[in-house]
Amino acid sequence: MKFFIKIKDGKPFEHPIAEDNFRLAYPEIDINNLPSNFAEFKRVSPPALGVYEKNQTCSYEIVDGVYQDVWASEEISDEEKLARQNEVKKIFAETLNYASWIFDEKTCTFYPPVTPPDDNQIYDWDEKNTQWVEKIAKE
Repeated sequence: MKFFIKIKDGKPFEHPIAEDNFRLAYPEIDINNLPSNFAEFKRVSPPALGVYEKNQTCSYEIVDGVYQDVWASEEISDEEKLARQNEVKKIFAETLNYASWIFDEKTCTFYPPVTPPDDNQIYDWDEKNTQWVEKIAKE
């Protein structure tokens, strides 16, 4: 789907307009020959927030000559990062609580010390023997 945006004083003004709505609002404008106060607009999906990011915002800017969505986010503070890590550790302790698993601060996730097999079978973690055990389906 195509989008268009109004340009005012050389900058994007208001929000992008879907092509169908643009045609209804401005039937006199040829979308293949836009006047200088309109431009084609490229929609860009927001990226997933990182584990230590917050407050995702969107602005409309020119990138490589095309008006488009530009996404930004903030890094959380050291205090928020520690709180998030402690919450993940608490939940892990209340649920799985495998002593052998390793907490990765970079991803804020616990990982087993041994990678699970990659053979399309289902496995459970055996903490006593620190290994993956194939889960046998009940018949």
